Order: sequence, then C-alpha cells, then structure tokens
Amino acid sequence: MKSLRGEELREGRFDERGLAGDRAYSLVDERENHAGRVLTVRQRPEMLHWSSAYGDGGTPTLTAPDGTAWEWDDPALADALAGSLGTPLSLRAADGQQDRGPTVLVTVAASLAALGEELGAPVDLLRFRPNLHLDLDAPAFDEEDWEPGTTITVGEAELAVTGDRTGPCIRCAVPSWDPRGQERWPELQKWLIGEHENKFGVIMRVTRPGTVRHGDRATVAWNPDLSRRS
Repeated sequence: MKSLRGEELREGRFDERGLAGDRAYSLVDERENHAGRVLTVRQRPEMLHWSSAYGDGGTPTLTAPDGTAWEWDDPALADALAGSLGTPLSLRAADGQQDRGPTVLVTVAASLAALGEELGAPVDLLRFRPNLHLDLDAPAFDEEDWEPGTTITVGEAELAVTGDRTGPCIRCAVPSWDPRGQERWPELQKWLIGEHENKFGVIMRVTRPGTVRHGDRATVAWNPDLSRRS
C-alpha cells in the first residue's frame, strides 16, 4: 500500500504493472485544496507507523501502531486512518500508483553496504523501499551509470532500463525517515546529493513477465555488446 510499511515477499509476479500488487492501494487526501491527491509520507510521515500486507482474500490487511489489524473492506478503516494521521481521507484501489508509473525499483547489496561504510553507520534497506534487492557481482554504485538498454534477467522475468522515467533513481526525502517514521536522518539525503547526485537504485520496466523467487539467479547485460555478469 502506497507509503505504508510493506511486506517482504518470498516470490512475486512481475508484469505490465511492475511488481503485481505494488501500491495498488492508497489513501486519498480529502483536505480542502488537497482533495483527490494521493497522501504520501512526504505529507504525513506518520503513515510509516502503519504497515500493510496482502491477506488470503487478495486485499491488504493494515496494522495500526497499536497492533490492531484492519481489513481493507472494513467500513471503519478510513476513519481509523484519518484519526491516526490527523487528516480527512478516503481509500482508493487502482493498479499503477507508483510515482513513475508501472515500474520496478531495483537496489543492489554492494551499494547499500558501501553507503553504510561512507556514512559510518548501517543503512536500513527499508528506507529505500525497493521492489527487488539483488546481490550482484558488480562494483558498488555501478547502477548509477546504467543506461537505456541495460537489462536484468532474474527468475522467469526480464527487466530493462527502457521507456520514460527509467534509469538511476533520483531520491526524494522519504529515505531520510527511518522505516517506522520515528526519527529523521537528514544527513543521509545530504550525502546522497553531495556524493552520488542524489541517486540510489535504478528504475526499470518489465520486458518479459514472470515470477521471481527469493534466491533466483540474476544476470545483468549492461552494455551494447551484451557482455554479461551475474
């Protein structure tokens, strides 16, 4: 669910929607002069106090800061969220509510580890909210230079830097909040801006749909002659 804490999957379907189910549900701001806009962490960091996960019925179950579980179709959910976040709101279900359309955010383990070394403290992966996190035999921050045509084959799926709004991910302020929205680390974004042109991760599109499972081999074709590394 958009801007709430999500769930770690052992497998996921990648298709024309990006990662199936990703941000398929959202909260809509109903304040005067804001009506109709999707509510995000940028307006309400307290959204990270809530988490969401898909249940057996195919719709999300939301968990409140006090541990109360709310089903998506509970008529009292909108009021519970509004009271918790201090904002009148409504609920929306629609595929493709990612900020850059139906895309996939990929991060790389070597870059996360190197970022922590640069900052002198571990950096929680959940700050960056990736759809797919890969352990590649590649230098740290290599993905900062991935150009159109770069592809990843992982499991049954293929992803590529292709089409509008893909390529190295320019970060907003959201990663500066810890994953539960309790404390802000502004130095993180300042460092990314100063040392990495505010890039972390790469935005890609699905060019061959399929299921990806935890532990699947990933192979990257990163230049025009399709030399490969994995």
